[in-house]
Amino acid sequence: MWRRARVGPKPNIESSAGGHGTTIGGVIVDSGKFDWGKHADRFPQMIEPSEGYHGLKFWETFGPITFIIRVRVELLRDLGPCLSPFAAQQLLLGLETLSLRAERHAYNAQKLAEYLERSPYVGWVSYPGLSSHPSYQIAKKYLPRGSGGVLSFGVKGGGAAGSQIVDGFKIISNLANVGDSKTLAIHPWTTTHEQLSDDERISSGVTEVGAAPAAVRGRVTSSVLC
Repeated sequence: MWRRARVGPKPNIESSAGGHGTTIGGVIVDSGKFDWGKHADRFPQMIEPSEGYHGLKFWETFGPITFIIRVRVELLRDLGPCLSPFAAQQLLLGLETLSLRAERHAYNAQKLAEYLERSPYVGWVSYPGLSSHPSYQIAKKYLPRGSGGVLSFGVKGGGAAGSQIVDGFKIISNLANVGDSKTLAIHPWTTTHEQLSDDERISSGVTEVGAAPAAVRGRVTSSVLC
């Protein structure tokens, strides 16, 4: 959907490669075009001597490939984010259908967003593929092949109504996965953000009054979504 290297030089972390909700993992994409030296005040760890490597200065030594080298020799060494053989096998299988899954996710989410926007029971829908979204023009520019498989909408009736809608789903699963092959939905106000105060939830974009949001993932089974 998004060709990161064509947009800008900053690194990006990609996930959802497997598509079955069985494995946590991803890949870091770095175009090698970011000028770390120009932004030394923001990223001193890329410029200043590294204590873990006897004073090595990554930017001075490696130039454009500074980020990916540092990921390999420091983060990989210190954090150990190495996949198990089984997890790697799961992701390799998922990658075989990634392009098709991403296309269907976006298509289904677009159709669902358009349907919900017409519904008299829905107060608002947030999806970049809709002309009503404030980032619609940006999405058209940077996401020409679809705006992804995640959308949010507010059900009229407040938090209780939103929770009731999600609890009443028969085919859609009440889960918080991203990149799964199933249609998933969740009600953030009463689940993922429940432990926060009302002010904290509202400041994070999760609201209750007037329209209770439910984040929905558009998935492969188009008959469920449309």
